[in-house]
Amino acid sequence: MHKPTILSLAAAALLLPAASSAAAPGAAEWEIGPIIRGRNYSQAMPLRPQPTRTGWRFDFPVGDSPAAGHVHYVTYRPAPIAPGSRIIVRYRVDARAGTRFVPQERPDLPATVSLYFQRRGDNWTARGRYERFRWYAPAATVRQIAPGEHEMIVRLNDPNWISVNSRSAKSDPGAIEAALADIDRIGLVFGSSAARGHGVYATAPARFTLLSFRIEPADQGSRDVG
Repeated sequence: MHKPTILSLAAAALLLPAASSAAAPGAAEWEIGPIIRGRNYSQAMPLRPQPTRTGWRFDFPVGDSPAAGHVHYVTYRPAPIAPGSRIIVRYRVDARAGTRFVPQERPDLPATVSLYFQRRGDNWTARGRYERFRWYAPAATVRQIAPGEHEMIVRLNDPNWISVNSRSAKSDPGAIEAALADIDRIGLVFGSSAARGHGVYATAPARFTLLSFRIEPADQGSRDVG
């Protein structure tokens, strides 16, 4: 029987669809949520961000208390992602001087934006097996929300990702690998360093604009999904 050579296997591999090669989602495929058992936790927000030439945008709820509303998660359903990939996000925040961004659950802390991804089938209880279904980017990559253009670069194989119960990936590498292999959503979360996706509002008109969102597999060129 003829055995395939390394060269023939490599040629065949080139014909296969590459991981993370799905079409880039437009603004209509992103969701402002999360929606849990029929309730959208991003209060006073539209379900979708507004499209722009390069990505999308939304306006923060404005007020002097959480009653004004708050934005929590902005996510989409990705194609399969290679484990060694990195995510590069560029965004801009527009706000006049003196505007404060307030975490609705921890107003004593600075408001933040960071990356997360979630395994399919999560029931949002963070209990039992579901303790390791949501993963949040390493603390060093979390950004305080402030006017100007900003960038986040996060590697998916960084051992400092944390689960919803704050357990690090390096303490349970199999769990984050399983979540990535069965990924359901990925995107941005707004909150604080103590409660990453628990919502943010602004004290004056302010806008968040996604400039680009790229996933770069370790063995391929970059892919823009913004």
